[in-house]
Amino acid sequence: MAKGRKKRLKLTDNALRVLERRYLTRDSEGNLVETPEEMFRRVAQTVAQVDEDPRRAEKEFYQIMTELEFLPNSPTLMNAGKELGQLSACFVLPVEDSMESIFESVKHTAMIHKSGGGTGFSFSRLRPKGSTVASTGGVSSGPVSFMKVFDTATDVIKQGGKRRGANMGVLRVDHPDIREFIYAKDDQRCFNNFNLSVGLTDAFMEALKEGKEFDLVDPHTGKVTAKVSARELFDEIVHQAWKGGDPGILFLDRINRDNPTPEIGAFEGTNPCGEQPLLPYESCNLGSVNLSKMIKREEDGRWVLDEERLDRVVRCAVRFLDNVIDVNRFPLPQIEEMTKANRKIGLGVMGFADLLIRLGIPYDSEEALGLARRIMKRIRDKARETSAELAEMRGPFPNFARSVYARDGSPPLRNATVTTIAPTGTLSIIAGCSSGIEPLFAVSYIRKVLDGEELVETHPIFVELAKERGFYRKELMRKVAEAGGIRELSEIPDDIRRLFVTAHEISPEWHVKIQAAFQTYTDNAVSKTVNFPYDATPEDIKRVYLLAYAQGCKGVTIYRDRSRETQVLNICKASPSEMPHALTEPPPPSVRVSERVAVSPAPRIAPRPRPVVTHGRTERIETGCGKLYVTVNYDEEGICEVFAQMGKSGGCAASQIEGIGRLISLALRSRVSLEAIIKQMRGIRCPSPLWGRGGMVLSCADAIARVLEHHLNDTRRGERAHGNGSVSWHGGVVGTCPDCGGALEHTEGCEVCRFCGFTRCS
Repeated sequence: MAKGRKKRLKLTDNALRVLERRYLTRDSEGNLVETPEEMFRRVAQTVAQVDEDPRRAEKEFYQIMTELEFLPNSPTLMNAGKELGQLSACFVLPVEDSMESIFESVKHTAMIHKSGGGTGFSFSRLRPKGSTVASTGGVSSGPVSFMKVFDTATDVIKQGGKRRGANMGVLRVDHPDIREFIYAKDDQRCFNNFNLSVGLTDAFMEALKEGKEFDLVDPHTGKVTAKVSARELFDEIVHQAWKGGDPGILFLDRINRDNPTPEIGAFEGTNPCGEQPLLPYESCNLGSVNLSKMIKREEDGRWVLDEERLDRVVRCAVRFLDNVIDVNRFPLPQIEEMTKANRKIGLGVMGFADLLIRLGIPYDSEEALGLARRIMKRIRDKARETSAELAEMRGPFPNFARSVYARDGSPPLRNATVTTIAPTGTLSIIAGCSSGIEPLFAVSYIRKVLDGEELVETHPIFVELAKERGFYRKELMRKVAEAGGIRELSEIPDDIRRLFVTAHEISPEWHVKIQAAFQTYTDNAVSKTVNFPYDATPEDIKRVYLLAYAQGCKGVTIYRDRSRETQVLNICKASPSEMPHALTEPPPPSVRVSERVAVSPAPRIAPRPRPVVTHGRTERIETGCGKLYVTVNYDEEGICEVFAQMGKSGGCAASQIEGIGRLISLALRSRVSLEAIIKQMRGIRCPSPLWGRGGMVLSCADAIARVLEHHLNDTRRGERAHGNGSVSWHGGVVGTCPDCGGALEHTEGCEVCRFCGFTRCS
C-alpha cells in the first residue's frame, strides 16, 4: 500500500513515515485507518464547506495539497474534519500583573497545548522581584519565577498525543528583572519548553549606539529603578546567546511599526518561533507554498520561475486560509472573537534552497537576495489582491475601519495580514523539499537499516547534475555522505560546489541578508536560524545582531554549533571566580557578582524523575560468562537508564549486573556525563575475558561500557537508531529525537527531527 501511495502522491519514504506517525487517523486501538489521499480529502472537504462554491473549492484545495504545492500548518492537517477541530498553530495570551490573570493564562495555556497549538507570552507587565504587593503586604517573586509555572504546566501536557507544547517568553529590555531573564536558562533544568527573547526598543538601540546608560522601569509604578550601561547589558545578552542559543532578540518598535491595528493594541509577544507577532488572544493560521514546485523548463533547457503557477497557488492558498478561520473550533471564546475581528493569515514559503539550486543560483549571492525579494513581493501582492476580492464577496475584517489600511485609503481587505515566513520542519518533510528559507542542512547522509546495510541518500538534484556532468560515482556519493557537504571535495566541479552550500558553510552575515530580503515584503516576521560554527566568538554574534537591526529584521535567532552540549549546569549564586567556565570565552566584564547564576561549592544532586515512557534499543554482547543483553533507554534529555541481563534472575552474577544497571541509571538521571561513567567501567577485568567483535571483552562491566561507548559515538556522529534504521548527520545536530532516536536539527528557530517529524515547536 505504501508503494502505491508513494507513486500516486510522489511522497518520499520519509514523508510516508512522518504522515503515518503523526498525521494520519488511527482507530481506538492505534491502527491506521486513513491514507495520505484520504487525509488531504478530509482537510479539503472541511475547509471548503464555508466557501461560496464548496465543490470547486474542495477540488482546488485537494489539488494544491496532493501536488505538494501548498500545505497548511500541522494542526489543520491533523484536526480538520475531526472532533477536536482546532486548526491554528499559534496563539498569544495576556499575562497581567495579578495572580488571577497569571493563573487564568496558565489554565488557557493548558487548553491550547492540549488542542495542538503553541503559545507566546510577554511577561513585561509583571512587577519586578521584591516589589510590594499591596493586597497581601508581601513581596513579588518577579516574572521569571512565574514563568516556571508555565514551564511546569507545559511539561505535563502532551498535545493531543502528537505535538508537545511550545512557548515563547518575552521580556522588555527595560524591565528591572531583565538580567535574571537573560540568565534564566543557565539552569538547564528550567525552561526546556520555552524559547526566550529579549524585547529590544529603539531607545535601547540608540543608547547602545551612543554608549549611554539606559533606564530600567518598574511597569507597575512607572518609576525608574536603575540605570545600566546599554553596552554592558547587550554584551550579556550576546554572551548568553553565544553560550546556549537563548535568549533571542526581538525589535519591538520595528514590529509595532508594521502593526495593522494599533488602535486595538500593541504587539508585546510572539508565537514560539518568533515569526508571528500577535495581540493578546489572537491566533494565526499559517501555510506555506512549496517553491521547489514553482518552476518550469524552457525550450532551451533552462529552469525558470513559473510565475503563473505561483500566482494560482497563492490565490487558492489565501482562500484556503481565510476559510480555515470560519471552520476552526477555537479553544477559547476570547480567541475566537479576536481572531475573527482581524482575520490574520500567514502565507509563507518552503523549498527556497531547492529553488535556488534548480535555477543555478548560489544561496549566498546577490542574485539570491534579488530573487527572494522578487518572489516575496509577488506573493504578498497577489495575496493582498485576493484578500481584497474576498472582502468584496465576504466583507472586510471587522476591525478594518480602525486599521492603518482605512487611514491610508487602501481598498478593504479580508485579512489584516497575509504573509508570514513560518517554520516548515515537518511540512517540508511531507513536501519533500528544503525547510522554509533555510539553506540545505546536508547534501547527503548515510542511513543504516536493521541488517547492517548502509544506504547513501543524496539530494536528487545533486545526483542528477552529477550524472549529467559525468562525475557520478557511488564511491563519491559515499564520500559526500561522510563529509556532509562538498565544499572540500576537489573532484567535484567548482560551480557545483558553489551551488550546493550547506547551512554551516554559509557565513552568518549571509543568513541575515536572506532573512532581511524576505522580511522586506512579509507582513509579519520571518522564522530563520542564523548558524554559527563552534569556534565563533560573542563578538561574531554581536556583529550579526547589529546587522539584523540595520537590515530591517524584526528579530534574530542564532545557534552556535554544539553550544548546548557544553553549557554548564548552574544552580546557585557564586562570585565570578567560582564560576566553572568550561567554555573558551570568558563572560563579559559587566556581569555582577549578585546577578550571576552559578554552581554551588557542594551541591546535593537529586536525580530527575524517570519518565513514564522511554525508548531505546537492546544490544547483545558476548562475554566470558555468556550472552549479556544490555538495554539503553532515552528520554528527552538523552540516555536516562540502562538495564543488563544475563541468565536467570536470582543468581549472584545477575544481581550484581542489575545493581550496576541501577547505579548507572541513577548517575545518568543525576546528569553525570556518559564519558565519566564509561571511563570508570572500561577495563574492569574478571577471570573470564573473551575475544569478541571489536576486541577483548574483559568483564560484564567492561561489556556494558562498550555498549555505552557505542551510544556515545552515535551521539557524536548524530547517528541514532530509529524505526527501521539509523542515520548519520554532520554539524548542527543538537541532540537525539525523543520519539525515534534520530538526529535533532536546529533550524528555523526550532529543533526538528527530519525522520519522524518530531518538533519542539508548534
